[in-house]
Amino acid sequence: MKCAVISRSEPEAATGWRQEVRGLADIRFALRDGVTRLAHLAHHDPLRVLFSKPALNDVAQATLVNMSGGLIAGDMLDIHFAVGADAAAICVASAAEKVYRSTGDMSHIAVDVHAAQNAWAEWLPQETIFFDGARLRRTTRLHLAQGARILAGEFLVLGRIASGETVDHGYLRDAWEVRQEGKLIWADALRMDGNFAAVGNARAGLNGARALATLVYAGAGTREMLDTARELQQSLDAGVLASASCVNGVLVMRWLAKEPQELRAALGEFWAAFRHRVADLPAALPRIWHV
Repeated sequence: MKCAVISRSEPEAATGWRQEVRGLADIRFALRDGVTRLAHLAHHDPLRVLFSKPALNDVAQATLVNMSGGLIAGDMLDIHFAVGADAAAICVASAAEKVYRSTGDMSHIAVDVHAAQNAWAEWLPQETIFFDGARLRRTTRLHLAQGARILAGEFLVLGRIASGETVDHGYLRDAWEVRQEGKLIWADALRMDGNFAAVGNARAGLNGARALATLVYAGAGTREMLDTARELQQSLDAGVLASASCVNGVLVMRWLAKEPQELRAALGEFWAAFRHRVADLPAALPRIWHV
């Protein structure tokens, strides 16, 4: 196993100037002697990666921590999560990500999840809280080899609702790409620029929702799981709207809610049940999700 920790040591400049963050996490698991083990780790401030003992019969687990507490204008996070052939692992965020108001510069998050032949990989983030005036470009890319499977999601909350905040303006581009054996099979992007209130309140937009999520399941057996996804979604709280569709062998699930806590509860319940149905894994999420 290779492990590297890289830290910034440059001194801060004069008052009024802030050094932009360039966070990196590179996590790779591989199967050795019949057990999935960490094969490579490199992380750069402010990202840190921790490892917890998984629950009985569950997959190997990595926990991603952002030590900075959030992204400010110009900050960048580059996250690579790879699971080797026949191995199985999950990467989960330790807490909600925050994207603060920007004076003009764009924040960037890039997530690349790789699943080698016959591997199982899960990318389970917690909420990304988008502040009024924030500017963010996020791209989540899934790369699958033959026989591989990936379950991944992103969860966005518009403003700190408990504090009475609203998001009236900003810039958001939240994009997905799925590649099967190097070939692009699905791409999607949500783009909101300028007047968030108009889009958020429109019936053809978010229809008043303050929380939204996308779940993607790609790889072997996706078409067979469409009915399962819809069945599990039908049991959700009435305050959560959800749908599922299958495009080019990619199962895409959408979620909307006015109350983020309702969406979080529904999302966690669905994810636990879905992973159990599709991969015969425990119907539970890592403990950090519930903290």
